Amino acid sequence: MPHLALYTFGVLKSPLADPTPLTREFYDIGEAVYRTLGRHPGYVAHAEPAKADRGVLFGADWGAWGEFAVPAWYDKGRTPDTTALAATLSLWTGLRPAFDAVHTGLHRAALNRRYDWFERTGNPGHVLWWLPEGAVPTWQDGVSKLESLHDHGSASHAFTFHRAFTPEGTATTARDQAR
Repeated sequence: MPHLALYTFGVLKSPLADPTPLTREFYDIGEAVYRTLGRHPGYVAHAEPAKADRGVLFGADWGAWGEFAVPAWYDKGRTPDTTALAATLSLWTGLRPAFDAVHTGLHRAALNRRYDWFERTGNPGHVLWWLPEGAVPTWQDGVSKLESLHDHGSASHAFTFHRAFTPEGTATTARDQAR
């Protein structure tokens, strides 16, 4: 049975190393969100570096998830002191479980506050795609899919929750998957 990959990307208003209360708040809620998502039905796995240093994304050892990569439109720093982005890469058993995890509970509360932390770039903030069970998406896969979504819109190989596709390539939505 195929798995669904979800890549998210956002440009933060300030670097991850910024000591302000708003940055600390983002970290605190982010850690709590990850714990909650990891217990959600349908969750399979997410990319984690071997050594979890705050703000170290570039150059970290991500194992099977590959070398960390970002979309072409990211033009801020790449060092622990200057990186100003948040990105996730995760695997799910299906569209509806991923949608429910993202759009309910603590993650929904964080989404409601996203513009406190993130710049409005006009670029997509997430992309989904299907892959065979047992396959591990890479950061570069996520970037390529997000850039394709940006350039061409939703398609069976790169889509959003609201303009989604089944593993067979049929147009659907997460809401349709609940029926």
